Amino acid sequence: MSEETQKGTSGSGVLKLIDIRMLAPFIALALLLVVGTFANPNFLTVTNLMNVATRSAFIAIIAVGATFVISSGGLDLSVGSMVAFVASLMIMFINTAIIGDPLMLLITAMVLAVLIGAACGLANGLITTVGRIEPFIATLGTMGIYRGLTTWLSQGGAITVQDFDVQGLYRPVYFGTVFGLPVPVIAIIVTALIGAFVLYRTRYGRHVIAVGSNEEVARYSGISVKKVRIVAYLIQGVCVAVAVLFYVPRLGSTSATTGMLWELQAITAVVVGGTALRGGVGRIWGTICGAFILEIVGNIMLLSNFISEYLIAAIQGAIIIIAMLVQRSLVRK
Repeated sequence: MSEETQKGTSGSGVLKLIDIRMLAPFIALALLLVVGTFANPNFLTVTNLMNVATRSAFIAIIAVGATFVISSGGLDLSVGSMVAFVASLMIMFINTAIIGDPLMLLITAMVLAVLIGAACGLANGLITTVGRIEPFIATLGTMGIYRGLTTWLSQGGAITVQDFDVQGLYRPVYFGTVFGLPVPVIAIIVTALIGAFVLYRTRYGRHVIAVGSNEEVARYSGISVKKVRIVAYLIQGVCVAVAVLFYVPRLGSTSATTGMLWELQAITAVVVGGTALRGGVGRIWGTICGAFILEIVGNIMLLSNFISEYLIAAIQGAIIIIAMLVQRSLVRK
């Protein structure tokens, strides 16, 4: 076989592998839609699918941030606890701030939530980079801190929005629609578009992939590894805060159990979407697809009588293990 033929064959194999990785989550999503249709005739209706997409907004938005962190070679286990912490502080501000205008109070609270989320993400980034602590250990620690602070703030109970004017003004952010699309679904699309642009079309995005692929090579190439990873965690914190902005109007309250196991769901969505857990590969739209897959699996379980709905967390855990095994088999090939 000539050298040109070998190169062509090798190139074809690489393209085929890339295509499989990129298309796999969307193929899985299509198969789930078929399975759901057989499980319950009401599954494939516009109302049900919109409800599924709306409920997936929290994990999908958080998972966009997780894509940056994981692509850069990091990991964040604190996102679920961070949601509870940021939501608690946001609601407490609404309940105690001396701002007469409900709209101005709400806008200020939303800005504050984004700033707090960004600060939490920045703290995670500084601890892992400047402190030189493994991301798993660092974010495991901050997970306990955020969850503990939330429990302390709520005194083990719930923190509820007490201003009914603000609550009524805020509800459309989750329950409203624009041109027939639920507002949270629009938020997913906008977040994904921004995330995809940053990751695929900017210098920073290229640096994220470079750092995740090979940290030493990236450093010798003049890339500030610390800066790239700190910004990735900062993006994660902002995404968590954006998810909180849509979570608070849904229930109007939060507690120490808010966001429990959301870190598992976010990481699962990222891995199922085709992003390599070892870093160096990031797929924003695959991540969104992964979030939809998780929510659809739960929806099918609720609509059918085959599997108990109480096993949803177990199924999600199995999904991430299967996804990792598939990724490893593809890499070996």
